[in-house]
Amino acid sequence: MSASVITVETQEDLSDKLIIQQPSVGLSLQGRIRVPGDKSISHRALMLGALAQGETEIQGLLLGEDPRSTASCFQALGAEISELNTELVRVKGIGLGNLQEPVDVLNAGNSGTTLRLMLGILASHSGRFFTVTGDGSLRSRPMSRVVKPLLQMGAQIWGRKGNSLAPLAIQGQALKPTHYLSPIASAQVKSCILLAGLMTEGQTIVTEPALSRDHSERMLRAFGANLTIEPETNSVIVTGPAQLYGQKVIVPGDISSAAFWLVAGAIVPGSELVVENVGVNPTRTGILEALALMGADIQLENQREVAGEPVADLRVRSSRLKSCTIAGDIIPRLIDEIPILAVAAVFAEGTTIIRDAEELRVKESDRITVMAQQLNKMGAQVTELPDGMEITGGTPLAGTDVDSYTDHRIAMSLAIAALVSKGITTIHRAEAAAISYPNFTATLQQVCS
Repeated sequence: MSASVITVETQEDLSDKLIIQQPSVGLSLQGRIRVPGDKSISHRALMLGALAQGETEIQGLLLGEDPRSTASCFQALGAEISELNTELVRVKGIGLGNLQEPVDVLNAGNSGTTLRLMLGILASHSGRFFTVTGDGSLRSRPMSRVVKPLLQMGAQIWGRKGNSLAPLAIQGQALKPTHYLSPIASAQVKSCILLAGLMTEGQTIVTEPALSRDHSERMLRAFGANLTIEPETNSVIVTGPAQLYGQKVIVPGDISSAAFWLVAGAIVPGSELVVENVGVNPTRTGILEALALMGADIQLENQREVAGEPVADLRVRSSRLKSCTIAGDIIPRLIDEIPILAVAAVFAEGTTIIRDAEELRVKESDRITVMAQQLNKMGAQVTELPDGMEITGGTPLAGTDVDSYTDHRIAMSLAIAALVSKGITTIHRAEAAAISYPNFTATLQQVCS
């Protein structure tokens, strides 16, 4: 086995170039990996810990930029949060209804989850004024999907382009309950409304067209909220006003981060990887189902439950992939994994079709356009669809200059594609990976050695 040559060069503008050179002799990936803590659960543990009475202990927190933004915002709102680390973070909550009015603008950085979920909390804290913003990317992403239902509940929110873009100003109000029929299956929309409902007298109901990830429901229940789930109608009901109590939270590994190694192990010949301690919540395992449809050799081992979340070790061996169609109700359960699934499809026999994923156009980048453009630069055959991609597999890739567009999932997906590309691939603005996976490059070097 010969190792890939992987180097990082920091540019004058402090951006990073990740340079990956395929070895002259065949590469195979081997080893056991632990991925960072689940981003969705990390955000929610910090938020609910801040809103609870008493102390919350968090083990395995993701140390990416996004959870740091959440911690910073809630510290500015009065919560005491110890220094962030993966071992143990302590959050001394201030109790629902006791948020302080911050003296400065709250900055959510690049984190859509921070901003969208926080809006439901801020809007329901009457008598206080808040202003929230984010980086250039976040200020261009639509907030109307959460602002509209909050306005129906009586919230007062102002922002650019018809209250749809940050910066946003919020005058906290006593909200009224609602039954919101969401036009999209979105955990962020659902969670925002449920969090607003914690401070609202009566039943707040969210009904979705399909099931989205349920980390908020699991954690709200664990923290003491009165929450009912009606699976037959994809509805969740929270009864307020609620009281939350500090808990011990163990954050499993993020399946969205594990997905990069599952695809790498599947497409690099002769590989065998084990990704340990991965959360396999059924609302997040669409990636496993899609890869199984493509013929990937993935086994779940050591299955167990940790702090209310199902966890397993995932063993992947290289295999010949075949094309499939990915669409419909599975999309909300793998929306974040579609960039790396597109890479898998490039190495699958036949034409893979991804539909019903227009949500990708309003992520950290337009992930449909960017993935199609960057993979085509490398020699792939990817056609953009309004709501997805059509990918004809089997064309060998060649290394070239590509760009992450400062999107963490794009950066890491292109790095995996580069492992099976002839020659040298240079990924510009690769530092974006740190948003959700700070040690991605180090792990890549580990499994390639």
